[in-house]
Amino acid sequence: MIKAVIFDLDGVLTDTAHYHFQAWQALAHSLGIAFNEQDNEQLKGVDRLGSLRLILAKGQLSVDDATEQQLMAQKNAHYLKLIANMSEADLFSGVRPLFTALKQRGIKLAVASASKNADFVLQRLGIYNEFDAIADAALVKASKPDPEIFLQAAARLGVAPAQCLGIEDAAAGVSAINSAGMQAIGIGDAEVLHEALRVYPNIEALDIATLLTL
Repeated sequence: MIKAVIFDLDGVLTDTAHYHFQAWQALAHSLGIAFNEQDNEQLKGVDRLGSLRLILAKGQLSVDDATEQQLMAQKNAHYLKLIANMSEADLFSGVRPLFTALKQRGIKLAVASASKNADFVLQRLGIYNEFDAIADAALVKASKPDPEIFLQAAARLGVAPAQCLGIEDAAAGVSAINSAGMQAIGIGDAEVLHEALRVYPNIEALDIATLLTL
């Protein structure tokens, strides 16, 4: 029986991907590295350090640890400026009704996000207080597809992984959910998210009654 639903943030509840893309592209271009939307797809579900290293590898650049930290800080400062004007209007259609329906059934809610800015984004969206637990990249050592962040969310909820449903839009995230011993629901392309138990085109299309019988 499902007792909790754990949501990824970007691509599931809202779309900050275009802001990440703009910030990473600006950083890449400052380093003389070409970076387009196709390149950005490789960063989906990857943490900040992993994303930076993928970009550096594309440009065949190698930097020391201190420079990595400086570059990540530069990217994040740019990203924070871009998302400063986000509001509840940026929340995907269907999110509020879904939260209400789950809570009416006594289902706990959590977020498991690869972003260290998850708290800030959730506050801007006006849904920070909707969650019983929030797990972000600051809590874990390993990024998705490692299951650590989903296990952290379940532990904070006090719910066994087998009684949790995870919702993700990235293949790495779906793999992380499965590795955590949870049921995985995909949002997006069924071919890309083939490891998910079920895939829906968007969060609004999600069928609660079916999910809670899984």
